[in-house]
Amino acid sequence: MASQDKPVQAPVRHIRIQPARAWVALELQELWHFRDLMFILMMRDIKLRYKQTVFGVVWVIIQPLIASLIFAVIFGRFAGLPSGGVPYLLFVYAGLLPWNIFAGALQRAGNSLVGDSKLISKVYFPRMVIPVASSGSILVDFAVALAVMFVLLLLNGWQLSLNLVLLPVFTLMVLLISVGLSLFISALNVYYRDFMYALPFIIQVLMYASPVVYSGDLIPELVKPFYAINPMVGIIEGFRWSLLGTGEFPALPLAVSLGIGILLFIIGGLVFQRIAQNFADVI
Repeated sequence: MASQDKPVQAPVRHIRIQPARAWVALELQELWHFRDLMFILMMRDIKLRYKQTVFGVVWVIIQPLIASLIFAVIFGRFAGLPSGGVPYLLFVYAGLLPWNIFAGALQRAGNSLVGDSKLISKVYFPRMVIPVASSGSILVDFAVALAVMFVLLLLNGWQLSLNLVLLPVFTLMVLLISVGLSLFISALNVYYRDFMYALPFIIQVLMYASPVVYSGDLIPELVKPFYAINPMVGIIEGFRWSLLGTGEFPALPLAVSLGIGILLFIIGGLVFQRIAQNFADVI
């Protein structure tokens, strides 16, 4: 009898997943492949934030509105700070819109890795998804607050201008800055929990170093080059120019903000990827 040929077995292929051991380029393509997971985490953060609350999303309206009213009374009426002919309530609220994106993203993303420690230690996925999703979830709050801004403009009889078409660009710039800093802070917070306690103080200091409750025209000319290093300066001025339609287009401050935002995103992403390999062991 003729011997039957044995079937040839294909070689077993093993896939080993391990972190990079050196500085590597930003893996944005891999981040895009996990966009569904990023969306799920964003929706989870939104639902958990307002779970078991009586007023729910109404808090998004109350908080910036009350803060704007307090600032308008203290700085607008009592201190008499100039607002360029704009009602001080509108002036402050327009400045709080980008600032709340920035501050909210830092607060949520800064502690996001520690909060999702069990997920990191059990499942493989790009760790960058967690802080980026936490930063992106702030857009829901921004959309509600922006709708309140339009209502305030309507109640004050303020006319909208074509400057409004650049508002999405300024919003993306805020997110770029916020995500870049969030990647840096969230990664270091895994190793040094001091960042969790220092972050609220840092945000408060940065707020008064930004033209949120006052006009940038009050800054002395000698100090303005150093003052413009703060990337939120150009963003806030851009938001006011877009929403209120007053003043000149802040080209130079916005260019500085964009350049610093790109730099922060690259540095934050590289630092994050470099030290992310030990997250599961440290966290």
